[in-house]
Amino acid sequence: MNGSSPDTAPGLDASLASRWIEVEHLHFLYPDGMEALKGIDLTIGRGEKVALIGPNGAGKSTLMLHLNGIHTPSHGHVRIGGTLVGRPTVRRIRAEVGLVFQDPDDQLFSPTVFEDVAFGPLHMGVPGEEIHRRVETALAAVGMSGFERRLPHHLSIGQRKRVALATVLSMEPSVLVLDEPSAGLDPRGRRELIGLLRSLPQTLLVSTHDMRLVADVFPRVIVMDDGRVVADGPTADVMANAALLEAHGLESP
Repeated sequence: MNGSSPDTAPGLDASLASRWIEVEHLHFLYPDGMEALKGIDLTIGRGEKVALIGPNGAGKSTLMLHLNGIHTPSHGHVRIGGTLVGRPTVRRIRAEVGLVFQDPDDQLFSPTVFEDVAFGPLHMGVPGEEIHRRVETALAAVGMSGFERRLPHHLSIGQRKRVALATVLSMEPSVLVLDEPSAGLDPRGRRELIGLLRSLPQTLLVSTHDMRLVADVFPRVIVMDDGRVVADGPTADVMANAALLEAHGLESP
């Protein structure tokens, strides 16, 4: 598996491509007994761009943390590209699913941008020359070429968010999962983010409260509330349903 789009993946089974992310009957209980997920069922096709919306505490972040094996289901299962997410496959899954947190400082910890972006491939055992190629490619994809020797903590919030995304792109995942990518961005940074998200070939699942971002980038929306999927459909249809949005603490853009 790799990060190419459906159109550049010759020989890929069409049925598998249509359910690249597959979540079935997913339940999750925290140690204190709180049930955060209450039977999630959904599929996302390879190359789809999907927004995940809902009020705080709906279970969005908990769901996302299941996609690369950080959380283990209490019941049900998750598959990525046909591979069951679990302890035996977690190394492979984490190379396949790039998770980008809301706060880029949760992902940037090295002295230079180059070292941060090279960290994943290095620990995957990628050869040195290939690491350099991947770093250059990932930074170019997010518009940060030439920043290799910069100190991450000297960058703006928008620049740090781009570098955080590059740290997962360098692992060449087929799936990108982003948590509140537009949070803290000024209007220019937000416009640049929209262009970047539109250009990425990977399957995208993005949790956000930014309803304008949803309308601008994502053809499909999944609405979660109280640990359940309460709506799943074309963005235009969901955004036009004022009663649905109001019932789940959301507003149209």
